[in-house]
Amino acid sequence: MKLHTFKLFFLSNLRGLAFVSCIVIAAFLLANSKTIYESTHLAATAFAILIGALMSPWFFKYQHTLQAGVQLSAKKLLRLGIILYGFNVTFSELANIGIYGVLLAIIIICLIFFSAIFLGIKVFKLDKETSMLVGAGSAICGAAAVLALESVLKSDTFKGVVAVGTVVIFGLICMFLYPIAFSAGLIPNINGSGMGIYMGATLHEVANVAGAAQMAKDMTPTFSQNAANAAVILKMMRVIMLVPFLLIVSYYVARSNTLSSTQSHAKKQIQIPYFAFMFLGVIVLNTFLSEHKEIIFLGISIESLLNFGKLLCSICIVFAMAALGLQIDFKKFIKTGGKAFGLALSLCFILIFAGYFLTLFFKGLLW
Repeated sequence: MKLHTFKLFFLSNLRGLAFVSCIVIAAFLLANSKTIYESTHLAATAFAILIGALMSPWFFKYQHTLQAGVQLSAKKLLRLGIILYGFNVTFSELANIGIYGVLLAIIIICLIFFSAIFLGIKVFKLDKETSMLVGAGSAICGAAAVLALESVLKSDTFKGVVAVGTVVIFGLICMFLYPIAFSAGLIPNINGSGMGIYMGATLHEVANVAGAAQMAKDMTPTFSQNAANAAVILKMMRVIMLVPFLLIVSYYVARSNTLSSTQSHAKKQIQIPYFAFMFLGVIVLNTFLSEHKEIIFLGISIESLLNFGKLLCSICIVFAMAALGLQIDFKKFIKTGGKAFGLALSLCFILIFAGYFLTLFFKGLLW
C-alpha cells in the first residue's frame, strides 16, 4: 500500500517537477556564464524567477498536469532550502562583528518591518499579510524571508509572489547603485570599511551583498577584501535573525487568532515554524564541522560535505524561485502589484537613508 501511495505521489508530481527542472537548469547555466555574470551580476535565483515568469502562461495553460510538481517546489523544496541555508552561516563568523553588529541588525529589521506594516496599511492600503511579507523581504534576507514568513502566515501564494518580485527588483537596483555611488564619491564620510557595514546592513539579498562588494572591489581600491567580508558577515547576522523573527510572528498570529476566535479554533491555525529550529540546528552543525574541514570520513572530506550542503541549498531555493515565477498571473499582478512596489520603493529609501545615518552612528564601534 505504501509503495502504491509513493508511486501515485511520484507520478502526480513528475511532470511539474520536470518542467521546473528545465527552468532551474537554464537559470544555473545563465548564472554560471562568465560573460553574462560579469555584465549582470545576477544569481541563479533571479534568472529562475524571471524565466518562470516568462513561462507562466504555459503553466496556466497546462496547470492541471503541472500544478502538483510546481507546488511541491514552491512549498516543500523551499522549506528544505531554508533549512540548508544554515550551511552558509557559522556562529564564529557572526561573533566577529560582536554585540554592536547584532544591535545594528536588530534596529534595521525592526525599523523596516514596522515601517512596512504602517506604510502598507495606512498609506498604500494594502492588506496586513502583503505588507508583512514585503517588509520581511526588505528587512531580513530577501526572498528567503518572504517565503519563510509565507509558510508561517499561510497566506495566498500570490502575495508571496508579489513580495518576492519587489525584493528581486529593488535588491538588484541597489546592488548596482551602491558601488557606483561609492566609487563616484557620492557617499560622504564613509570609507571602504564603513561601506562594507552599510552594504551588509541595508542590501536585500545575500547575493546582492556579495555582488555589490565584488563590484566595489573592482571599481575602487579603497574597498578591501576585509570590507567585503564585513559586509557579508553583517548580512548573515540579519539572516540568522530570521529564526527569532519567525517565532515572534508565530506568537503574534496565535495571539491574534485567540482574540478573534475560540480557543479551539485558534489552535488549529497556529503554525509553529519547525523549519526555523532546523535552520538553527544546521547553523550549529555547520559551525562545528567548519572547524574540522580537513577530516576525511569514508573517503569524503568534511569540506566536500559542507560544499554539497550549500549546493543543495542553492538548488532547492532556485526550484522555489522558478515555481513562484510560474505562478505569476500578470493580469492580477499589474492590477494589485503596483501598491506593493510602491511600498517596497518606500522601504528602499528608508534603508538607504536610515542605514546611512546608522552606519555613521556606529563609526568607531563597527568600523
